[in-house]
Amino acid sequence: MTKEKTVFVCGECGHESYRWHGKCSACGAWNTLAETAVPKTGTKARGRKAAARPVPLSAVPMEEGERMPSGSRELDRVLGGGFLPGSFLLLSGDPGIGKSTLVLQTAAFLARSQKVLYVSGEESARQIRLRAERLGLDTAEFHILTETSFSLIKDETLAGDYRAVFVDSIQTVFVETLDSSAGGVGQVRESAAAFLQLAKENEITVFLVGHVTKDGAVAGPRVLEHMVDAVLSFEGDSHHMYRLLRTVKNRFGPAGEIGVFEMRGDGLREVENPSALFIGERERPATGSAVAVTMEGTRPLLLEVQALITAGGYPPRRTVNGMDHHRLLMLLAVLDKRVNAAFQGKDVFVNIAGGLSIDEPAADLAVAAALFSGLRDTAVEPAAFIGEIGLTGEVRGVAHLAARVREAAKFGFKSCVIPPAGRDGLEFDGIKMLDVRDVGELIALISGD
Repeated sequence: MTKEKTVFVCGECGHESYRWHGKCSACGAWNTLAETAVPKTGTKARGRKAAARPVPLSAVPMEEGERMPSGSRELDRVLGGGFLPGSFLLLSGDPGIGKSTLVLQTAAFLARSQKVLYVSGEESARQIRLRAERLGLDTAEFHILTETSFSLIKDETLAGDYRAVFVDSIQTVFVETLDSSAGGVGQVRESAAAFLQLAKENEITVFLVGHVTKDGAVAGPRVLEHMVDAVLSFEGDSHHMYRLLRTVKNRFGPAGEIGVFEMRGDGLREVENPSALFIGERERPATGSAVAVTMEGTRPLLLEVQALITAGGYPPRRTVNGMDHHRLLMLLAVLDKRVNAAFQGKDVFVNIAGGLSIDEPAADLAVAAALFSGLRDTAVEPAAFIGEIGLTGEVRGVAHLAARVREAAKFGFKSCVIPPAGRDGLEFDGIKMLDVRDVGELIALISGD
């Protein structure tokens, strides 16, 4: 087979070179050159059909297409209602988090109503069969292909008229036009581009599984995330049984949605009421504990913030699990400056119970309440805390305040500490709204002054 010629493209500036160098001659970046296949002069573009013609936007049909349920309400929520024909999806996550289990369960459900192909480049067909039996999946209509060559995968997909293809993983697939090994930047990019063409031209749903680096980013070129229609991130702590499926990007629905799963011996099971799960072990108020109401996409979620303050050495320790370390340092500085809280010289430990992480500032009020409670060694009266804290100590408004308060009322909270902004017209039976304008009023409320 005649191979196409290749060039080396810089991932930073896009400069092309016909020889590999450790350093890009245009921008000076190191180790950014990736091998890329290009058609030879005078030949047709690889695998392309007739050139597309421009059409008026008003002539484009508006029908989205019928979505295919995944078999899991949590996954459907994350996808925006299910799979769309011709969609191109990417699932990433740490090793051992449960990516293959989730994909296998989803593929088995879809196989009940249409032809599904599960492509594995990492496991043998026997290994997959054993896992499917352990998970109790129906394997009668399930088709497995253990292959890493894209051209062979494409031929089998089209010959078998499969409507959904699951690939585990994209880092194991290679295209023959490149001499580099599978998993390299060039191979991942070219393989993903080929799968994108396969999905869009044939209305086939393609679901890729991707590895991540030690920093949590998807392994391979950044363009991989731009190619796909949706990027799903499977998160969780290996020491906890709960897993979070988060939408990082979604062209067919809202980004930021989450689905919560529980990892069991017989596979992943969806958690329909995660708020009850993450505050269920909080039987009574305790020192250094407060409840935050966060928003994950369109879903409000109640989480317990725990803080422990002890006498420390020099320099004092600041240890945090489940939230941004720099955010904690900022809140400690605000409390020290605005209300003279004596955190200097003390070790501070903050933990978000349940192994989850929060990254929105609306949890600031709960973190501050837990810190002050741990410092004074006094329990906070049962209440849900919602609000962002600014550098001047003011409590700022947050989005979706009504939905947050409604979620707190749903779980029996009788009071909710909120910022004044957005308070007008917000009334719920059975729950009392307590306004705090700054951290001074928050401390006075906690202390009962």
